This record gives sequence, C-alpha cells and structure tokens, in this order.
Amino acid sequence: MAAKATGKTVAGFLRDSRLYVTDDTFENAMNAMIKRRLEGEPVAYITGEWEFYGLPLFITDDVLIPRSDTEVIVDQAIEILKAKGPGMRVLDLCCGSGCIGLSIAYTVRSARIVMVDISEKALSVSRSNTIRNGLTKNVTCVGADAMDNPPLLLGSFDMIVSNPPYIPTRVISTLDTSVKDYEPVGALDGGEDGLDFFQAIAKKWKKLLRPGGILMFECGEGQSGSIADILRSNGFTDIKRYKDTLGIERVISGKYAGGY
Repeated sequence: MAAKATGKTVAGFLRDSRLYVTDDTFENAMNAMIKRRLEGEPVAYITGEWEFYGLPLFITDDVLIPRSDTEVIVDQAIEILKAKGPGMRVLDLCCGSGCIGLSIAYTVRSARIVMVDISEKALSVSRSNTIRNGLTKNVTCVGADAMDNPPLLLGSFDMIVSNPPYIPTRVISTLDTSVKDYEPVGALDGGEDGLDFFQAIAKKWKKLLRPGGILMFECGEGQSGSIADILRSNGFTDIKRYKDTLGIERVISGKYAGGY
C-alpha cells in the first residue's frame, strides 16, 4: 500500500523512498488506505492490483479477487491442454478479471482463449489485464450471459473452464465483511442452492464443445456431487474431481461426446 500511496511501482517506491520526507502527502495517503483496510476493504481493491499464478493483474470492485483455490482449475486445465497438443481453443466463461483464461494463455502459448462475461465493467478489467500481460495475440474478450444460450459465431472449443457464481443466495449475508460488503454480488450469487449457473452452462453451452471436449468447473465445498449429477444428466462422461490444498473437492470436469 505504501507504493500505491506514492503513485509508484514497488520497485520505484523502494528506489525513491528517501525522498518522501518533505510534506504530509504520503502520510495522508497512507492513513486513508489504512482506514479503508480497517473498515474491512480488501487490499486488492485499495491498491487496485493483485497477483495470480505469477501474473500481475489490475483489480477493481467490479470483479472478484482471485483466490489461491482457483489455481486448481488452472493447473488441471494446463495439464490437459499440454497433453492434447498445440492449437487448442479454450472458453473461459464468467471470466471476471480474466485470471483463469490469462494464466492458461500465458502458460500454454499455442492455445487460443476466448474470455466471456456478462459485465462490461468486468470485461474492461479483463481486457486491461490481457494487454498488461502481453496476451492480445491469443486472447479475445466477449460479452455474453452464461445463463443464456451462447451467441452465434463463437465457434467450437476443446475446453470450457468456468468459475461461475456458486454461493447460495441465503449464505451471502453470512460471509465475511470483506466479501459481502465489497465484492460484486453478481459474481457470488448462484441462486437458491448455488447451482443455477452449473445447470445452465452444462445444458446450454455444451453445444460449443467439440467431440471429446472438456467442461471444467470450480465449485464450492460440498457441491461436487450435485455438479457431477448435472454433468451426467447432460451427457458428460469421465467425471473427475480435483481437491485443493485443504482436501476440498474444488474442481470437477466431464467429457462431452457430442458437440460440433
């Protein structure tokens, strides 16, 4: 936060730190940031930046702050894509900041990524992060609603990855202040049972998968069994579950025999 208060990068702040002794500008800026933090605002929103999977990202309160749990879906997607070979097309649905799609694009340079979100403000963040990380050649951002049928002309994909809203509506009011009061509700609320987006995506977006394509979700604790049932009822097979560092089944995937 100290670097943010001076309007410099961390490296620039450390380089010029001896200069901040002439007036109270820096002190006032720091005090304002500390006040925001004490009130519960997350550091990422105060500084406007966060790091995920080694990538620097712009972050605003229009998008969720990337969590380490989400690295599980990135790890598994990268492993599958590398095994499949070059030229894979990947759809990152409900992309938010773009953390999943951009991490995949940065690691698997031959892959082509389309990142989709309903929020134009979120897409603005993801586009900025695409430019920041030099990934404009293999990443495209598109506006669309994951609850509706996919727009025409998106094409077909070898993989769809998604970290959709999955918190049950009734649970949101019980979340930590830093989440419920600051992070966008639209990116959290998954409906009455938290499964609305999983059901819509598995049913409506599977048509974009090529034969043998993979649909991979991040999910909440205790949801993987229900999502496995959703995948099976929509024609997916070879259901796999992946645990996070706490042993929670955080990611679930299925293979689709139909599609293009």
